[in-house]
Amino acid sequence: MSKKIPCVECGDAPVNHTLIKASVIISHEMRPFNKGMDKIMGSITNNVTEKLTPLFVWFMTLIHFGKMRKTYTEEGEHKDGGRTIVLWKEAIRRGIDMEELWLGNHPTELFIAKFNGEMRAFDSLPRPKGRNSESLAWMDDKEVMDQKFEEAGIPVAKGGDGIARTFSEALKIFKSVTPPVITKPNVGSRSRHTTIHINDEAALKRGFDTAKQLSPWVIIEEELEGFVFRGTVIGGEVAGIVRREPASVYGDGTHTVRELVDIENALPVRQGPIFHKIPTDKSAEDELTRQKKTWEYVPQKNEIVTLGDKASRGVGGGIVDVTDEAHPDNIELLRSVGRVLKDMIVGVDFIMKDITVSWKDQPRSGVIECNSAPFIDLHYFVLKGKPRNVAGNIWDIIFPKSHKD
Repeated sequence: MSKKIPCVECGDAPVNHTLIKASVIISHEMRPFNKGMDKIMGSITNNVTEKLTPLFVWFMTLIHFGKMRKTYTEEGEHKDGGRTIVLWKEAIRRGIDMEELWLGNHPTELFIAKFNGEMRAFDSLPRPKGRNSESLAWMDDKEVMDQKFEEAGIPVAKGGDGIARTFSEALKIFKSVTPPVITKPNVGSRSRHTTIHINDEAALKRGFDTAKQLSPWVIIEEELEGFVFRGTVIGGEVAGIVRREPASVYGDGTHTVRELVDIENALPVRQGPIFHKIPTDKSAEDELTRQKKTWEYVPQKNEIVTLGDKASRGVGGGIVDVTDEAHPDNIELLRSVGRVLKDMIVGVDFIMKDITVSWKDQPRSGVIECNSAPFIDLHYFVLKGKPRNVAGNIWDIIFPKSHKD
């Protein structure tokens, strides 16, 4: 049997297209009902969740369908995702007793953590006690998020509140904004099936069809200029900011692009499993052509030359910590997102050219996505810069007495 080729458009986080599309349709059809339920669910606290989760775990272990395991094991390290690994390693360092429910040989990301007689049960990441944030019901919906952020003065891409189901609708939106534009599924894409650098109708059609593989509704919005940054806000404060780079090289004024790629690809950190070599295929050549450059071009010192359009580590992308370089206005922008969401743990994806310059002076910059269960491992595994102990920031608000310098 031939090995299934992963979806290039999904990048590092492949999903079942049929299931995702079906869930989007069901969620859309349930919207009228969900609006009424949001008020009810908003009153449910994490305390209730913590009471129900242990009962579920107990039942699963009672019928021998599930088993609680200490997550700090070689088997767990190989099967759990990076977000889980950094969370439980920090828990071990602090003396927090943490277990995960496994169904057979598969981890579930359903945890029970104990410290000094206190217990917290959670899915993916622990959340503070008390009432759930109402934004959990809408932050994954880009149409709603853009509207609320615009009202709060938070910059977002123009056109994002225009969603198309047919290509004629997409074309109408395209003609109402200033190219280049991007296309993406309307819900929770994590950059999956997102197409950038769209300047004409033919490219729009390709991008529209790509996004439709995950959702019947496609967002068409102006392409913001610069890199994708991830800012993680914990307890209202910025715990870390990384720049997510597509496959790229930094010029030194001496070597050609091809030579710089060879040098970069020879680095031990590029041999996997986290970071991978920069491809030199047709997509890389197309990106060079778009920039009017060739393999023999010699970039100036610190000039960045991109060789792809996706920030996925699996296709040569990189991650650079830029927390200490961020302009105060950009730090405050992230804090304001946290205040609007009224959530204690949130990952904010935004685009701008230069993190050292205020977003107010970068017209085509703005927030593109938010996530209530951010992949905090991005702040640990960086190609350049200082790793950030974001898991420590999270445990500080969950079990404050566990704090360690």
